[in-house]
Amino acid sequence: MRLNTLLLLSLGSVSLCSSLAQAEPAVVSPQSDQTSVAVTIYNEDLALVKDSRKLRLANGLSSLSFRDVSAQIKPETALLRSLLPNTSLQVLEQNFDFDLLTPNKLLEKYVGQQVSVIRTHPTTGAETEETATVLSAQDGPVLKIGNRIETVIPGRIVYPNVPGMLKDRPTLTTQLQYKGAEQSNLELSYLTGGLQWKADYVAELNNKEDAIDLSGWVTLTNTSGTSYPNAKVQLVAGDVNRVREAIHPKVMMMRTDVMEAAAPMPTEQALLEYHLYTLPRATTIAENQTKQVALLSAQHIPAHKELLLNGADYYFQGQYPDIDKKLKVQVFVEFENKESSKLGLPLPKGTMRVYKKDSDGTAQFVGEDLIDHTPKNDTVRLKLGNAFDVTAERVQTDFKNLSKQNQPPVYESAYAITLHNAKKEAVTVTVQEPIGGSWKILNESQPHQKTNAHQASWKINVPAEGDAMLKYRVQVKY
Repeated sequence: MRLNTLLLLSLGSVSLCSSLAQAEPAVVSPQSDQTSVAVTIYNEDLALVKDSRKLRLANGLSSLSFRDVSAQIKPETALLRSLLPNTSLQVLEQNFDFDLLTPNKLLEKYVGQQVSVIRTHPTTGAETEETATVLSAQDGPVLKIGNRIETVIPGRIVYPNVPGMLKDRPTLTTQLQYKGAEQSNLELSYLTGGLQWKADYVAELNNKEDAIDLSGWVTLTNTSGTSYPNAKVQLVAGDVNRVREAIHPKVMMMRTDVMEAAAPMPTEQALLEYHLYTLPRATTIAENQTKQVALLSAQHIPAHKELLLNGADYYFQGQYPDIDKKLKVQVFVEFENKESSKLGLPLPKGTMRVYKKDSDGTAQFVGEDLIDHTPKNDTVRLKLGNAFDVTAERVQTDFKNLSKQNQPPVYESAYAITLHNAKKEAVTVTVQEPIGGSWKILNESQPHQKTNAHQASWKINVPAEGDAMLKYRVQVKY
């Protein structure tokens, strides 16, 4: 019985060895095997890559190395499949080799091993070779040469070979079982960091400040560690929920390519609760590159400039005889994202920069603001800065505490707001007072609007090179 068991084990070992012997050697697929690549980029350092390659793959068990994948690939998301009919592919194991070949990495791999150190005589140019043992590579090399220890490389180091675990390019290695045509067509899809996009907008305000010309750009940034030649690029605008994890994108120097605006523009479609933009033509996203692609263009969009003075809700809860002596009046521009306003497109979040031509016809930068994802038929409102020639003063002219014991607090207060205009033309300033609690205006020098439950607004006309005053009294119950 024992002899039969040993015989079966021996036969099993022979069979296993035979299977391993029959396994094909590793197949290496360089980027030149690539037939197409598609990249879908999300807003927050995330992209979906679909990399299709044509290569020769033998039937049975084999090892396949996909070179030139992203260095920031999330290996747990990798999916390898065959694109040909009547084929069968099963991935048994996969490894992502992110230990790339560099002088420091090569030195680290030879710690405890021998290398050759070659010196060149400064006068004769003659070379001498010594054998050294690498003791450490941390914070610089530590070498043992003969009976001495050296911490500075006394010449150039020569290595006998490159360890197999070091790769010159990011590589995903898989062990797979394949059945089908020898000329196979495979697709590797995976999620990765290092690919980002954002929208940038340029708006030019006309002389009357009642219309803008708007152009939008998509800015693509690639620090993923590989290039994507002639890629089909799609962009997802929206806040996609993700399980948060530590992502440490590499900081690298990048070159910039700008693609001039040209028809056709990217197409847009709804995707679940997001918006998907497809670039009209394939484009190469090179490694360590920032690229801009035209997103939209629209002219003569009706716009409105507003000068705004905002108050604070704490004014109404205490006595403040000198609230603010000199207040900044903010400058806003807003427009409607509607077809009737010659726009009507979903606008991805991004930075919108506003320009206006001076008297010489030169466009000058007048401010910028960050817009959130803005759907069709919504309003875009930009804060450009603070007015230089329009200022304000606020004085609390009266305050009374009308509260009764064991009752909610009640306050009555009065204010005088003076607006100064140094411009040679009249302006209109919106005064907004955020008033908490239950409130009512007892008297006022100009009529107000209750713009929401906790805000009163006034439109104050201020003459050219003149002043205007707003006075009002309010009672607030908290």
